[in-house]
Amino acid sequence: MTGERRWTFLTNHGHVLLAVAGAPDLRVAEIAAQVGITPRAALAILRDLEDTGYVRRTRVGRRTHYTVQPHQPFRHPAAAAHEVDELLAILGSPSPPG
Repeated sequence: MTGERRWTFLTNHGHVLLAVAGAPDLRVAEIAAQVGITPRAALAILRDLEDTGYVRRTRVGRRTHYTVQPHQPFRHPAAAAHEVDELLAILGSPSPPG
Protein backbone atom coordinates (compact mmCIF):
# COMPACT_ATOMS: atom_id res chain seq x y z
CA MET A 1 0.00 0.00 0.00
CA THR A 2 1.37 3.36 -0.96
CA GLY A 3 1.34 5.97 1.77
CA GLU A 4 0.93 3.39 4.53
CA ARG A 5 2.12 4.64 7.91
CA ARG A 6 5.09 2.72 9.24
CA TRP A 7 5.49 2.09 12.94
CA THR A 8 6.90 -0.51 15.30
CA PHE A 9 5.97 -1.75 18.75
CA LEU A 10 9.36 -0.84 20.18
CA THR A 11 11.05 2.55 20.16
CA ASN A 12 14.60 3.02 18.96
CA HIS A 13 15.61 3.00 22.63
CA GLY A 14 14.16 -0.50 22.94
CA HIS A 15 15.93 -1.67 19.81
CA VAL A 16 19.27 -0.26 20.98
CA LEU A 17 18.83 -1.97 24.35
CA LEU A 18 18.14 -5.29 22.62
CA ALA A 19 21.19 -4.83 20.38
CA VAL A 20 23.42 -4.19 23.40
CA ALA A 21 21.96 -7.17 25.25
CA GLY A 22 22.68 -9.40 22.27
CA ALA A 23 26.19 -8.18 21.56
CA PRO A 24 27.73 -5.98 24.28
CA ASP A 25 30.87 -5.27 22.28
CA LEU A 26 29.21 -3.87 19.15
CA ARG A 27 30.52 -0.52 18.00
CA VAL A 28 28.12 2.42 17.88
CA ALA A 29 28.07 2.29 14.07
CA GLU A 30 27.15 -1.40 14.19
CA ILE A 31 24.35 -0.75 16.67
CA ALA A 32 23.08 2.07 14.45
CA ALA A 33 23.10 -0.16 11.37
CA GLN A 34 21.27 -2.95 13.19
CA VAL A 35 18.58 -0.58 14.49
CA GLY A 36 18.34 1.47 11.28
CA ILE A 37 19.35 4.84 12.74
CA THR A 38 22.36 7.12 12.44
CA PRO A 39 25.43 6.58 14.60
CA ARG A 40 24.76 9.97 16.21
CA ALA A 41 21.23 8.88 17.16
CA ALA A 42 22.55 5.55 18.49
CA LEU A 43 25.13 7.36 20.62
CA ALA A 44 22.46 9.71 22.03
CA ILE A 45 20.26 6.73 22.89
CA LEU A 46 23.17 4.90 24.53
CA ARG A 47 23.79 8.01 26.64
CA ASP A 48 20.11 8.14 27.60
CA LEU A 49 20.20 4.46 28.60
CA GLU A 50 23.39 4.98 30.58
CA ASP A 51 22.16 8.15 32.29
CA THR A 52 18.98 6.39 33.45
CA GLY A 53 20.76 3.25 34.68
CA TYR A 54 19.65 0.75 32.04
CA VAL A 55 23.13 0.32 30.57
CA ARG A 56 26.62 0.55 32.03
CA ARG A 57 29.52 1.51 29.77
CA THR A 58 33.09 0.40 30.41
CA ARG A 59 36.24 0.85 28.36
CA VAL A 60 38.14 -2.28 27.39
CA GLY A 61 41.29 -1.12 25.68
CA ARG A 62 40.17 1.07 22.80
CA ARG A 63 36.69 -0.46 22.71
CA THR A 64 33.56 0.19 24.70
CA HIS A 65 31.69 -2.65 26.36
CA TYR A 66 28.02 -2.15 27.27
CA THR A 67 26.23 -4.12 29.98
CA VAL A 68 22.47 -4.11 30.44
CA GLN A 69 21.69 -3.57 34.11
CA PRO A 70 19.23 -6.16 35.43
CA HIS A 71 15.94 -5.47 37.17
CA GLN A 72 15.39 -1.94 35.90
CA PRO A 73 11.69 -0.98 35.78
CA PHE A 74 10.13 0.45 32.65
CA ARG A 75 9.81 4.21 32.74
CA HIS A 76 6.20 4.51 31.55
CA PRO A 77 3.71 4.41 34.45
CA ALA A 78 1.54 1.83 32.67
CA ALA A 79 4.47 -0.62 32.55
CA ALA A 80 6.40 0.44 35.68
CA ALA A 81 5.52 -2.80 37.47
CA HIS A 82 7.56 -4.70 34.86
CA GLU A 83 11.32 -4.90 34.44
CA VAL A 84 13.51 -4.70 31.36
CA ASP A 85 14.60 -8.29 32.02
CA GLU A 86 11.09 -9.40 31.04
CA LEU A 87 11.46 -7.74 27.63
CA LEU A 88 14.83 -9.41 27.11
CA ALA A 89 13.38 -12.79 28.11
CA ILE A 90 10.51 -12.45 25.65
CA LEU A 91 12.41 -11.12 22.67
CA GLY A 92 15.68 -12.92 23.32
CA SER A 93 19.07 -11.72 22.25
CA PRO A 94 19.21 -10.60 18.64
CA SER A 95 22.02 -11.83 16.46
CA PRO A 96 24.65 -9.26 15.59
CA PRO A 97 24.60 -8.07 11.96
CA GLY A 98 26.63 -10.01 9.45
